[in-house]
Amino acid sequence: MHFKKPIPYSKFTTDSSDEKNLKNRRDFLKAGLSLTGFAAASSVATPLIAAEASTTLPKWSQYLGNSVDKFPYGMPSPHESEVVRRSVAWLTATRESSINFTPIHALDGIITPNGLCFERHHSGAPEIPASDHQLMINGLVDQPLMFSMEDIVRFPPETKTFFLECAANGGMEWRGAQLNGCQYTHGMIHCVQYTGVRLKTLLNECGIKTKGKWILAEGADAAGMTRSIPMDKALDDCFVAYSMNGERLRTEQGYPLRLVVPGWEGNMWVKWLRRIEVGDQPWHHREETSKYTDLLENGKAREFTWVMDTKSVITSPSPENAIRRGGRQLVKGIAWSGRGAIKRVDVSVDGGMNWVTARLDTPVLSKSLTRFYLDWNWDGEEVLLQSRAMDEFGYVQPQPSVLHKERGVNSVYHNNGIQTWLVNKNGDVENVRLG
Repeated sequence: MHFKKPIPYSKFTTDSSDEKNLKNRRDFLKAGLSLTGFAAASSVATPLIAAEASTTLPKWSQYLGNSVDKFPYGMPSPHESEVVRRSVAWLTATRESSINFTPIHALDGIITPNGLCFERHHSGAPEIPASDHQLMINGLVDQPLMFSMEDIVRFPPETKTFFLECAANGGMEWRGAQLNGCQYTHGMIHCVQYTGVRLKTLLNECGIKTKGKWILAEGADAAGMTRSIPMDKALDDCFVAYSMNGERLRTEQGYPLRLVVPGWEGNMWVKWLRRIEVGDQPWHHREETSKYTDLLENGKAREFTWVMDTKSVITSPSPENAIRRGGRQLVKGIAWSGRGAIKRVDVSVDGGMNWVTARLDTPVLSKSLTRFYLDWNWDGEEVLLQSRAMDEFGYVQPQPSVLHKERGVNSVYHNNGIQTWLVNKNGDVENVRLG
């Protein structure tokens, strides 16, 4: 659905002072006064409902529950069975080279559970015994070496929290609003704690020759996935990970070893990592020539656009999280930047004509997801919800029209345009594009 112009929302304020926002929020909570457009509403639970609550003991309080050995590996509540990764059947020719999507609309905090992290495979996920896996480092090094998993875990470990985003996240939305679901428009992303060894540590073990300016990372899957990475990045914050969120990598996340390239496109985070070659120039393999390049309006393409630009999305309200009653609402969302930390997130209910600053949840980490929240009073009228993120370097998330002016509508990768949700009068939410 397209709109020629935004729907005005006259009761909105543009005042974004942090100090004033804090005072307004105190007023909001203390006295039920208006937050000048984001206003207080009726109580979440009415006294009548509380007074009429049943005194009958519920059935689940009348029998013994599951024993501690019922599930040797803990499982989610059966009442959360809808919170799963989902895929789009027509996206690829085969399921072995496809994508599934993280249900970001149903999650809280910034850490994605291991079982919900999105997947992208190029030839399916191989089952590799850790005891048989080795990592080779060769090329322009003083001494080529083979590292077993036992070797790698003996090096000093580091644990860091990073988001991983597929460069094609939102790629289907370039031409306009396509998929009516937050999980599908923005779900090629997750954020976890990785534990592993600095790549710099392993490279130093081999000794890098003066001419060594690039590395080639290669996976052990049937696709032989490869990507060229500049040496400056390899020696900066890259590391090889063997654990995520405190446990060893899942098969689909690269067990037993994967490359972590913080802030850069997910295709470079080579899974099932088996080889790193040091060279003096990029290799220009398939995933950095015919794929993972940014098509421009003139038909040419940009190469080596590795950094994932600043981005955000409102996860509630969203197509999966409709508004069920009027009055007080909590706008929730996530923001991230491949350059560093999120500095600020603004929210609009009138399609970007006016903005108010949301509050950021802590911790605010570099190259990680950041949660934002905003209290809002919905009066039952149609509104156009948007969020706009800014990182610590001043980069501001653009409107889609800005990206179209530069790259046209036939691009695929690095779509960080502002997302618009239309909230209808009945509370349902739709994916729309303004303009």
